[in-house]
Amino acid sequence: MGASPPVEDFDLAIFGGTGDLALRKLLPALLRRFADGQIGAASRIIGVARDAMSDADYRERVRHALGTCVGVDAGTLERFLALLCYQALDANQDAGWDVFASRVGSSAERVRVFYLATAADLFVPICERLRQLGLTEGKVRVVVEKPIGRDLASAAAINDAIGRTFAENQTFRIDHYLGKETVQNLLALRFGNALFEPLWRAEHIDHVQITVAETIGVERRAAFYAGAGALRDMVQNHLLQLLCMVAMEPPVSLEPDAVRDEKLKVLHALKPLGADAARLTVRGQYRAGAIGSEPVPGYDEENGGGHAHTETFVALKAEVANWRWSGVPFYLRTGKRLAQRASEIVIAFRQIPHSIFAANAGPIAANELVLRLQPDEGVKLWLMIKYPGPGGLRLRRVPLDMSFAQAFGVHHSDAYERLLMDVVRGNPTLFMRRDEVEAAWRWIDPILEAWSANDDTPKPYAAGTWGPSAAVALIERDGRTWHEDAEA
Repeated sequence: MGASPPVEDFDLAIFGGTGDLALRKLLPALLRRFADGQIGAASRIIGVARDAMSDADYRERVRHALGTCVGVDAGTLERFLALLCYQALDANQDAGWDVFASRVGSSAERVRVFYLATAADLFVPICERLRQLGLTEGKVRVVVEKPIGRDLASAAAINDAIGRTFAENQTFRIDHYLGKETVQNLLALRFGNALFEPLWRAEHIDHVQITVAETIGVERRAAFYAGAGALRDMVQNHLLQLLCMVAMEPPVSLEPDAVRDEKLKVLHALKPLGADAARLTVRGQYRAGAIGSEPVPGYDEENGGGHAHTETFVALKAEVANWRWSGVPFYLRTGKRLAQRASEIVIAFRQIPHSIFAANAGPIAANELVLRLQPDEGVKLWLMIKYPGPGGLRLRRVPLDMSFAQAFGVHHSDAYERLLMDVVRGNPTLFMRRDEVEAAWRWIDPILEAWSANDDTPKPYAAGTWGPSAAVALIERDGRTWHEDAEA
């Protein structure tokens, strides 16, 4: 396989250019694309933040942040750093905007990307300034991070304000989970093989599990997280987007709106949970415990107290009320400080209707298709086969296991690498459309309202476990079990 084809030269301004997202995710992703030859030397990356510093100071800060990038030699790093410059700017103040505008320029022929790696309350003032300065014409895109808003009303207000400056085809609402190799492989797996799509329905699938588990705490996002919680931070975007990719109907093509139209239909088909929130959802908050062998404090303790109603864990049972999925439960869970870092989608098929094997052949487990998103992206299909050797038919459950790294022998791109290049190309397929964002909030809002009305405080769980016991009960009362140890 050769290097990825280069994109046309561009200017990328990262608002929040000294922040955690820029230094840990965006700039490393851009460096790897540069090292692969996809970004030319005439492109520019402009860090924008409130700190006063020179271009040289900014390059030094980025150099330090990129020092651990694997597989990038010193010469490549230096050439990449030469693309960087810096603009001191407070989005809420007048000073600096004219200088920024002259630096970016107003060429209608050059791709210009404004990445808003900031708090959501800065999206609107930044967009309005860009419009006032005449920086929104031509090949211009704006990228906004999730979550967009705190509820449907605030999301609609933000979308309205962004829409006054940027057209929908210029607006890229990023969810980096959609850039993961395994998520995109759902399209190939379902629609590129005759094997799975005929079985991808209620007649053959017993249930679906989607898990996004983290061992880290809230880290540097404590201020944001206190006002958001796991439902807003993870379920409204990441997990619902994964659910949509699993459950959507075949699109007529891979054109951006064809794919996003089908995802929107799934969101519209989700059964409302508000009235049943107490029965079908579980909130949790981690207490002191251990991650590996290291003791860690509880969430409230490490964040100064006063956060009794902030959930760091959510589990829920959803259903897509349409012909394909009627009666199939979708179990979703996500949390901080869990037993291991793991993100996966499990398609659990139904049991065989009748066993022809003798009792001593062993138990017959249902087939499962496991799509691993992290830490080792790949696909695993669990099957029943005969154990080798004499002694009669003895059955054993074994996996057909495919790791992308092992199967293809190449580094697979980080999600941000792919998504940033899609922004430059103007390809919005893997980004959320406005109506998707608002449809997701329309489903989430009644859950938030039910929790508030019931004064439902999160249930405690020890750090280093799989969450509160109520999350286990949520699935086990249906006669099912969370998928936690693929080798068991």
